[in-house]
Amino acid sequence: MSTFASLEEALKHFFGYDTFRPGQKKIIEAALHNKDLLTIMPTGGGKSLCFQLPALLRNGITIVVSPLIALMQDQVDALQDNGINATYLNSTLEYDERRSRQIAILKNQIKLLYVAPERLLNERFGLFLEQVATKVGISAIAIDEAHCVSEWGHDFRPEYSKLKLLRQRYPQIPLQALTATATKRVQQDIIQQLNLRSPDIHVASFDRSNIYYEIQPKDRHIYPKLLRAIRAESGAGIVYCLSRKSVEDVAKRLRCDGIKALPYHAGLSDRERSSNQTSFLRDDIQVIVATIAFGMGINKPDVRFVFHYDLPRSLENFYQESGRAGRDGEPSKSILYFSLGDRNKIEFLIKQKPEQNEQKIALQQLRQVIDYAEGNDCRRKIILRYFGERYRGNCGQCDNCLNPKPIEDWTVEAQKFLSCVARCQEKFGLNHIVDVLIGSRKQKIYQYGHHLLSTYGIGNGRTADEWKMLGRSLIHQGYVGQTTDGYPILKLNKRSWEIFRDQLPVKIAVDKNKTKTTTTYNPHKAEAELLFEKLRKLRKQIADHNSLAPYMIFADSSLKLMAQIRPKTLADFANLSGVNEYKAQQYGDSFISAIREFNEKNKLPVSLPSKSQLATLQLHQQGLSVVEIAEERGFAVSTISSHLSELIEMNQPVSLNQLVTADKQQVIIKTIEQVGDITLKTIKDKLGNDYSYDEIKLVRGWWRSQR
Repeated sequence: MSTFASLEEALKHFFGYDTFRPGQKKIIEAALHNKDLLTIMPTGGGKSLCFQLPALLRNGITIVVSPLIALMQDQVDALQDNGINATYLNSTLEYDERRSRQIAILKNQIKLLYVAPERLLNERFGLFLEQVATKVGISAIAIDEAHCVSEWGHDFRPEYSKLKLLRQRYPQIPLQALTATATKRVQQDIIQQLNLRSPDIHVASFDRSNIYYEIQPKDRHIYPKLLRAIRAESGAGIVYCLSRKSVEDVAKRLRCDGIKALPYHAGLSDRERSSNQTSFLRDDIQVIVATIAFGMGINKPDVRFVFHYDLPRSLENFYQESGRAGRDGEPSKSILYFSLGDRNKIEFLIKQKPEQNEQKIALQQLRQVIDYAEGNDCRRKIILRYFGERYRGNCGQCDNCLNPKPIEDWTVEAQKFLSCVARCQEKFGLNHIVDVLIGSRKQKIYQYGHHLLSTYGIGNGRTADEWKMLGRSLIHQGYVGQTTDGYPILKLNKRSWEIFRDQLPVKIAVDKNKTKTTTTYNPHKAEAELLFEKLRKLRKQIADHNSLAPYMIFADSSLKLMAQIRPKTLADFANLSGVNEYKAQQYGDSFISAIREFNEKNKLPVSLPSKSQLATLQLHQQGLSVVEIAEERGFAVSTISSHLSELIEMNQPVSLNQLVTADKQQVIIKTIEQVGDITLKTIKDKLGNDYSYDEIKLVRGWWRSQR
C-alpha cells in the first residue's frame, strides 16, 4: 500500500500535479476502499487518473479494459513517459514481445495492464490471469469507455456486453466503470450489465464552459463556408463527416485549397490511419477529416475547433465529438452544419437496421439531435438537460445566447399544449400532440379517437412549426418531461401543473423566420436523392469489377434520371438519356433490380386530403370546371389545379380526362419520362406553349401516383 503522507503527495510524485481536479480525490478515496465505482466525467476532466493513481497505491496489478488499440497504446505511452510501469497486450505484438511482457507481469514489475475486452474473456488468457492472481494479485479491474456496454450508449459494442462475466469469474475484485458520457438510463444499464455491487456513483458536471456552440445552415455553399471557418482558425481541428466518401472528398478539397489536412476512417489501412493520426497529434497537419472512427480517447489537448460537416446520429455522439475540442480548458469552438437533407439520409439508414428496437432507439437519438439543432434556447442548456443537469440563465457562449431571438410570452399556448398532453393521457410524443392541436386529418388521429377531444384543432391559429418550437422549448426548460425508452412520450410534471394554475409564466425565444414560413417537405425529391446514392454505389461496384472509371458506366445525370423515373422494363431503361441499347443489355437488369428493391423498402405512406382539398374534390365531382371551382371558392385557378393534382397523386377520385385531353396526357407523360420529374418549368420548356402549367401539373400528379 501507499507510503505517501497524502494523496496530493502521491499525485505530485507520479503525475506532477499539485492539486486534484474537481471530483477526482473523492473517487480515488472510494477506489482505495475497494468499492465498485461508476464514474461519469466529461472529456478533459481527468477520469483516467481516477483508476491510474489507485493502481499505483495498491498491491497487485490493475487490469484496464480499453476498446481501441490506439487508445491503449496512447495511454501506456503517456504513463511510461511518466516513469510508470504500464503495458498492454494486444494483437499488434509478436509472440516474443507478448511473452516478454507476460513474464514482467508475473514478476510483479507492472502496475497497469491494458487489454481489449475480447482478450480479457479469452479462455487461454483467463488461465494466464489465474497465474497473475495467485502470484501477484489483481487489485481492481477498470472498464474504460464503459458506455460501450449499453445499447443506449452512443457507441455500443457487442464484445463489451460479455464483460458481465467478469463478476462471475472474479467475484472479490472491485470493478470500476468509467465513461465521459452517460445519461441516467445508460448509467443504470452499465450498473446492470456489469453487475456492479452497490456502486459509488460519481457524476461530474457535463458543462464544457470553454466551448462555444453554434449551428449554421447547410446548403449548396457548405464547402466554402467550411473553408472560410477553418482559415479563420489558427489551431488544430477536426471535421467530422458521416461517410468515408465525404471524408475523402473534404480532405482532398481542403488540401487543394492550401489546408494541411488528412483523412481518417475505417476504410484506410491500419498503417495509414496510424500515420495520419500521428501527423495530427504531432501538428504536422492542421486538420483531420474523419468519421466517428476517430477520436475515442485521443489525448490531444489543444484541439481548437470541431466542425460537424454532417449531422451526428445522436446528441451523445455530438457531445462526445465536440468535446474533443479544448481539453486543455482554453477557448474552443464547435460548429454543426445542419440540413433536413442529412436528417432524411440518416432516417433512411436507420430503417435498414434489422431489429425494430434498434430502429426505435436510433430514431429517438436522431430526434434529440434535431431538437438541439432547431432549438432557440441556450445550446448549453439543451445539452446539459440531456444528461440530467440543469443550467440556469444564458451561457454567453453559444449562438442563441449571443444573438438571442425575441422573447415572447406563450403561457396561453403552453396551457393549450399541456392540456392536449393530458387529454391524450400522456401516451404520445411531440409530433402527435401538434397534429391534434392543429386539427390534422392523419389516420392516427382517427385511430385513437383524438378528433373527438376538446383540444382537437384548438391550435389552428398557429403553424405546426410554431407548436413544435413551443414543445421543444417546454422540454428544454423542464416544463414537461419526456421518456427515454425509444418512444419519446411527453409526461406532465410539477412545473406543468404550475403553468396550468398560472403560477409559472412561459416565455420562449421565437425565431420569426421559422414561424412565418413553413418548409415544404418533398418526399419524392428526398427519395430520389437517396435512390441516386444507392445507384451510385451500384455503379461503383460494377466499375470496379470491370476495372473502369464509374463515369464510363453512366454519367451522374443518367443516374438522376433513373432515380426520378424509376424504369420498370429494359425498354423504359433504354429510353433514358445516356443509355444506349448495349448498356441497357449490359447493366439494365442490375439497375432495375436495385430500383425495384428500393421501391419495395421505401413505399411512401398514404396521405389524407386536407379539408380544403376535400372541398375542391366535392365541387369537382359535381362537374364544375377548374375555373368554376376557383370562382366558387374565391381561390386562384392555380391553387385549385394544385389541389386536384395533389388529390390525383393521393389516388383520390379525380377524373383526369375531364381536365386534360387524352392526347395531351400522352405527350406530357412521354416528356416527363424523357427529362425527369425535376421542375414544372423544365417540362414546360420542352413541351412549348401548347401546354399550360396547370395541365402539366395535373398529369404529373397522375404520373407520380403510378410510381
